[in-house]
Amino acid sequence: MLLTMKELLETAQKNKFAVGAFNVADSTFLRAVVEEAERAKAPAIIAIHPTELEFVTDEFISYAKHRAYVSNVPLVIHLDHGGNMNEIVRAIKCGFTSVMIDGSTLPYEENVSITKKVVEIAHAAGVSVEGELGTIGQTGNSVEGGVSEITYTDPEQAKDFVTRTGVDTLAVAIGTAHGIYPKDVKPELQLDILKKIREATDIPLVLHGGSANPDSEIAESVRLGVSKINISSDMKFAYFKKAREILSTTELWDPNVIYPECITEAQKVINHKMKLFSSIGKAELYR
Repeated sequence: MLLTMKELLETAQKNKFAVGAFNVADSTFLRAVVEEAERAKAPAIIAIHPTELEFVTDEFISYAKHRAYVSNVPLVIHLDHGGNMNEIVRAIKCGFTSVMIDGSTLPYEENVSITKKVVEIAHAAGVSVEGELGTIGQTGNSVEGGVSEITYTDPEQAKDFVTRTGVDTLAVAIGTAHGIYPKDVKPELQLDILKKIREATDIPLVLHGGSANPDSEIAESVRLGVSKINISSDMKFAYFKKAREILSTTELWDPNVIYPECITEAQKVINHKMKLFSSIGKAELYR
């Protein structure tokens, strides 16, 4: 079943679990996410970054929508880190049921202004909107980018931002980064900030850069009120590690022979994350 983000996360927030937003770079990753969600009876978010949409083309969304429509678990098709109005409008026309406008690196008032405009346009089309306040770090190995120095989300500013923009969900910055952390870097989430943001706002909160963070901290962030967690690098790393292994030890060249094992490896990561988010079996809540 294809839902909007607002519909999906209202139930998650009410029942205190989080839904994974898994970045889908092609049809094999779409299969990995949807098939594992169906096997685990868990809701899931099919996230597509603008650079990924450029690669798969607009026509791919028709396939993704059909796959979601016929599924027996709740799914959302979400534009991840939309950077401008053109990318937002393109996604809405393609059939995304949720869009993110990332104005986090803009001055505060500019972020409020562009986010409010996106909300007006998207809501008129029945599409949910995610905004972002504060900045996500970067490890240098993700297409999603990020900044060198994180700006943590201010709880009082978050309250003002939500009120003035009308966003359905809010991505917050509490110390995560896009990509896989280097071996000498140990990420530590500022859960005290998250707790204050949760107390100041009442809409579902989003955690970007959810890969490679300690399981205990991710689980605790769910307990403290995060309803959506973005996963990309962990899943892709497992997929392509297997692909490299197969290609370096065989002379295979048929995709239908190479990719099934890669999909399985990605699904192991997806299932592990779903367990952390407490979303397994929660599809029944949407019936």
